[in-house]
Amino acid sequence: MTTQRLPFPVPDERAHLFVTGYADMHDLVEDLVVPDGVPEAAATVLRTARELLRQSYYCYEFSTVAVMHSPIAVEIVLRDRIPDAGKKPLHQLIKQGADAGLLTGRQAEYLDDGSKIRNRMVHGHAAHAVMPPAMSVPMVTTSFAIVSELCAAVP
Repeated sequence: MTTQRLPFPVPDERAHLFVTGYADMHDLVEDLVVPDGVPEAAATVLRTARELLRQSYYCYEFSTVAVMHSPIAVEIVLRDRIPDAGKKPLHQLIKQGADAGLLTGRQAEYLDDGSKIRNRMVHGHAAHAVMPPAMSVPMVTTSFAIVSELCAAVP
């Protein structure tokens, strides 16, 4: 059996379209801070999404993965806050969360739009979509903000 050694990461050539070096990636994500009081499972998802954005310097497609990953944190918190969440899909949790007053209309709209984008990519309806960090950071920021707002609303 031949052992394959993977090369050390090198910057993706597209990374220089939005930053001059890896150190600049910190500036893109420095506001993505997981607040206190967020359940650890959701906090882990948010931190992973943030790191995927930073590592998109080396693998550009990681910014798209971050967008697909970050709504999982919102889903975790909604499942925690909605008593009969069970195994309902995210779109039902969004509707139920809005109906119960857990989500504002604005939050529900953002989440619904985000889940549609995610579902198109996950189910192969958007052929290998690549979202540059300029598009991805605001979408991931939305998940951070909604999780923060949901957790802050808990007495």
